[in-house]
This record gives sequence, C-alpha cells and structure tokens, in this order.
Amino acid sequence: MMDISIAQKLFEAMKRFNKAEFNHRSIKGVRHSEMMLMFYVKKRTEANTAGLKVSEISEMLGVTSPTVTQLLNSLEVKDWIERTVDQKDRRAVRVKLSIEGERVIQQAIAVTEASFNELIQYLGEEESNHLADLLTKAYQYFEQKEMDLTQSGDESLC
Repeated sequence: MMDISIAQKLFEAMKRFNKAEFNHRSIKGVRHSEMMLMFYVKKRTEANTAGLKVSEISEMLGVTSPTVTQLLNSLEVKDWIERTVDQKDRRAVRVKLSIEGERVIQQAIAVTEASFNELIQYLGEEESNHLADLLTKAYQYFEQKEMDLTQSGDESLC
C-alpha cells in the first residue's frame, strides 16, 4: 500500500491549485463564472455564426438555464455579450461576445500567458515540461477512472 502521506501531499497540492484560481484573477472586476462563460462562448462561436443558445451554454457548463441567464444579464450590463433573436426559431435567443467582450478575453489570455511564462522562467524548461506531462497524465487517469465508473453503472463513486 502507498504511503498515505504521498496521497495527502498530492491532495493538498491539488487543493492549493484550486484555491489559487490563477486563471480567473487575471482581470479585476471579472468573476470566475463570467470568465468561464465568456471563454466557452468564444471557443464555441465563430465570427460568422449567430451565437449559442442559452440551453447549449447551460448544457455544456453543467448549470441550469436560469443560472446562465443570470450570468448573461451581468455580462450584458457590462456590454461584454450580445443577444439576438434566432432567425430560424424566433423563440430562441443567441449569444455571442461583443467587441468589448472579445477585448476582455484577449486581455485575460495575455495575462494568463504572461503568468505561465513567468512560471516557466521560475521552474525552468525541463521542470515545466515534466510538470505539464505529469498534470496531463494525472488528468488522463481521473478521466479514465470516471469513464470506467460511468460505464459500470456505479456513478455513486464518481
């Protein structure tokens, strides 16, 4: 059996990463949930598309439509998103980033890249590559474990 202190050390390290929220604090005045929604909308829409439906956003983020609507209201007040009526289904509303929203995302990307470049300087290239490999391997382990549990039907252990 593995030394419990190693498991505790890993758990504490992961917990500290979660607490740090290093990728959300990049821009003052932007909440984590707002940034996540904006990144998702950016990633899933092209400049020439009509945008995403609220239901699509809520499904992909794993939150309810009212939660998404509340976030969208906050982003709309800040002029970071645009809502338009779907031309094919007049009952549906489409969401995409505004020009200002695109600017906020670009700023967040720049700050995040700078932060990671500083980390690379701190750790060095070799340790940075090793860390990236280990984090990828850990992610793949947990992803596979979740898939195995889901396929076995015992989701209570997830």
